[in-house]
Amino acid sequence: MTDLQSRLHGLWLPLITPFRDGALDVTSLRRIVRHYAGEPIDGLILGATSGEGMSLTTAELEGLVSVVLAELAASSCHLPICLGLSGASTARMKETLDDTADWPIDGYLIASPYYIRPSQRGLVQHFNALADHAAWPIVLYNIPYRTAVNLTNETLLALAAHPNIVGMKDCSADRAQSIDFLNRRPAGFRVLTGEDAQTFDALSDGADGAILLSAHLETKTFAAIRTLLRQGNRDAALAAWQSVAGLTRLLFAEPSPAPAKHWLWRQGLIDSREVRLPMVEVSEDLASWLDAEIERRAQVLQPA
Repeated sequence: MTDLQSRLHGLWLPLITPFRDGALDVTSLRRIVRHYAGEPIDGLILGATSGEGMSLTTAELEGLVSVVLAELAASSCHLPICLGLSGASTARMKETLDDTADWPIDGYLIASPYYIRPSQRGLVQHFNALADHAAWPIVLYNIPYRTAVNLTNETLLALAAHPNIVGMKDCSADRAQSIDFLNRRPAGFRVLTGEDAQTFDALSDGADGAILLSAHLETKTFAAIRTLLRQGNRDAALAAWQSVAGLTRLLFAEPSPAPAKHWLWRQGLIDSREVRLPMVEVSEDLASWLDAEIERRAQVLQPA
């Protein structure tokens, strides 16, 4: 078992990437890393969907990794880090793996090739080629509603046999498929749900943890849900889940991560809610809903 595989459980945060005036906002980045270093998270994903990774240059991505690691070290926090990657060309993905081979990360989160819609046989060959080439372990990212291709369970089982493929972020949005794979996966192969709105069900079904954009907010509550389930306290876990389930819908009411960035900006954790085109900031209507929920939660937390 690789070091990443042994640590691939619990609550992982797919960190947003703060921008200001078109550039990486290093000041805000340092602030949010210091904040989450004090929260009950088990790992970070950088430059994936929530981090607007497809809008980042290689230099920006390297800078992102460098700043995050420096702030974690300054906070005496030693979280594992996975780098989010995606691409439609196996050859170009291998070049990206070469470019990042000496970066101080722990692994990669790699989505299926988008737009191409390869066959399952092509997906097996693609991921095996990347796993053969990669200097760091790979976590598969199955998110068919973004890539237009689903990794079937037979394909996942074939890929799980590769020693450098150690787990999966499951965004299949198909509970039956997820349960079937959890029941058939090889020992030690980790499964973390990435479907925020289905977190309670996935953890109840046996997922090893979750990678949740929503956990930028109410982080302790999201972490507690898994802990309580593992302790056998389902009623308390369900109550905790019900207190945050609405957030998982609100934060995806418009394309993510714009709603989460608006919330973090209102909280003062980042200095701008800026996103990069073709992403746009939240609409005025959603901003009003978010602001109202921020105010409501602040009032609930106020002492009587």
